[in-house]
Amino acid sequence: MRPISFSRPALKELARLPDAIRADIRVRIARYAETGAGDVKRMSGRRAWRLRAGDYRVIFSVEDDGIRVEALGHRRDVYR
Repeated sequence: MRPISFSRPALKELARLPDAIRADIRVRIARYAETGAGDVKRMSGRRAWRLRAGDYRVIFSVEDDGIRVEALGHRRDVYR
């Protein structure tokens, strides 16, 4: 399993989410880090990937030493 790290803004946004959504996002990121499974697509124009978790999106990069979560939030706001 690849280690998962969060940027400071991503941690702040994660803390603001309701408990059920926060838990769902953590499970989906962990599953992707372990197996590579999930609704993940490469983002065009950026060196990043997006993970879909219901109405929420997780923007992350895959590095040699693990997965770095750069941003997360509701789908209407996270791409801005």
